[in-house]
Order: sequence, then structure tokens, then C-alpha cells
Amino acid sequence: MIRINLLPHREEKRALRKKAFYALLGLGFGLGATIVAMVGGYNARAISIQGLRNEELKGAIVELDKKIVEIKTLREEIDALKARQQAVEDLQADRNQPVYLMDELVKQTPPGVFLKTVKQEGQKVMLTGSAQSQERVSELLRNLSGNSPWLERPDLVEVKAGTIGGGKDKSGARAIVEFQLSVLIKRPRDKDENPDGKPGAKPGAKPNAAVKS
Repeated sequence: MIRINLLPHREEKRALRKKAFYALLGLGFGLGATIVAMVGGYNARAISIQGLRNEELKGAIVELDKKIVEIKTLREEIDALKARQQAVEDLQADRNQPVYLMDELVKQTPPGVFLKTVKQEGQKVMLTGSAQSQERVSELLRNLSGNSPWLERPDLVEVKAGTIGGGKDKSGARAIVEFQLSVLIKRPRDKDENPDGKPGAKPGAKPNAAVKS
């Protein structure tokens, strides 16, 4: 006997496939929405944490700026105190400069050179005098330039021929060279910062001779 199925089985299968498709579609949508929600929540939490960190960093930067301003103010005050201290030390050291100056002029003035006046203005010293020849003046300049630990940078301002002795009629007068020069005297701290290894006057030393006149 032949059996014939007259039920709409194809339509049923098609309906089942549609149901399965919609079920998978709904499941995928739900799964995607869940993943998106999780990722969004994670990102929102990360952004919130980063925002808190940024706020902490901003607060720390503000505190550091305040400390930098305080440090700058302290440095300026320290520099001002150092400048005042250095000024006091220089003032105390300058009291002994005439001693060092006289001592060095005695040591560095060669024979045949006679100093007439010594005038100091600050660290600059003006010397006037006479010499037997220009070679003696050159020797004085060399001594002041290279041999003295206290004097430096001599500069010849003027040199001219002159005479000495001979009375009113100038008979028997001797020819001399009159000169004027300037030289700088160092402070003790400048001398200590630029040692040249040559023996010189020590702080507190007394002059051992008088300047030639």
C-alpha cells in the first residue's frame, strides 16, 4: 500500500528555519549588546580613573609650581645674602690693600726707577715717577705684569723726556724719562682664584721697605 503525506512539511521546515534564524539573530544581537555594554562600561571606568589621575597630577603640578616659586625666592634671598657677605668680606680685605700695594711696589720697582706719587681709586692704582731710561720703564711694566701676585694689567698712560738737576741754568742737568701708568690691584679672593705659583705677599704681611721717591 502506498502512503502519501499530504501535510505541508515544507512550509513547516521553512517556518522552523525562520524561527531558528530569528533566534540566532536575537542571540547575536543580545550577545553583541552585552559585549558593547561591557566594553563601554570598561572604557567609562578607565576614563573615570584617568580623569581622577589627571586631577591628582594637576594638583601635584600646582603644588610643585608653588614650591618652585618658593625655591626661586629662597635662591634670590641666598644670592642677596651672599652678595652682602661678599661685599663685607671685600671691605675687610680692602683694608689691607695699601699694605699689599706698598709691599709689591717695593718688590717690583727695578733700580733706576723712582716713584713720585701713588694714587688708588677702587682697584685701579695710578703711578707717576721718573726713570733713568725707557728700558727701566719697560722693566717695571714687565714686573707688574708677570711677577706680581697682587698687581696685574699695567697700562702705560704717558711717557716723556725730562731733566733733573743742573740748577737754574740747567748746566749739568741729567736726562730722565718721566712716566705715568695705571695698574690693577687684586682682592685676596681674586688672587686665590687665579694662583700663579709665584711667591707674593701674604695676607697680613707688612711692607719690608719704603717706596723709592
